Amino acid sequence: MASVFTKIINGELPGRFVYRSENVVAFLSIEPLTYGHTLVVPVAEVDRWTDLPQGIWAEVNEAAQLIANAIMKAFDAPRCGYIIAGFDVPHTHIHLFPTDKMADYNFANALAADATDPAKMDDAAARIAQALEGLVD
Repeated sequence: MASVFTKIINGELPGRFVYRSENVVAFLSIEPLTYGHTLVVPVAEVDRWTDLPQGIWAEVNEAAQLIANAIMKAFDAPRCGYIIAGFDVPHTHIHLFPTDKMADYNFANALAADATDPAKMDDAAARIAQALEGLVD
C-alpha cells in the first residue's frame, strides 16, 4: 500500500509543494513545528534513509540544503532546523523549519493539522517558493 507521501506526490492527496525534481519533492508539513516547516522527500518510497541509494540520498540532501537556504531567507531565520525522525510515515523524509533555538526541535509542540491557519500555510509555501526562485536563478 502506498505511503501517504506517495499519495501526495502522485496528487491523490493535496500538498503544498515548494520544490519538485525527478527524484525529490518538498512540501509543507501538515503538522508544522512552525509555519514554513517543510518535508523533503525522495519520490522513491523507501522507509529508512539508510536504505536509499547513495545517489538519491545525495539528491535529497542537495535539495534540503537549497530549500533550507530558502526557508532562512523567506522567514529571516538565523538557522534552519534539520531532523530525520522517520517513525510516523514509512517513507524517508527530512524535516526543515525556520528556527533560532533548540527548543523548536520538540515535536510535542507541533501544531495539529486542524489548528493551522490555511492562509498562513499558503503564505509560507509562497514565501519559500519565491525565495527558491531567487536562489536558483
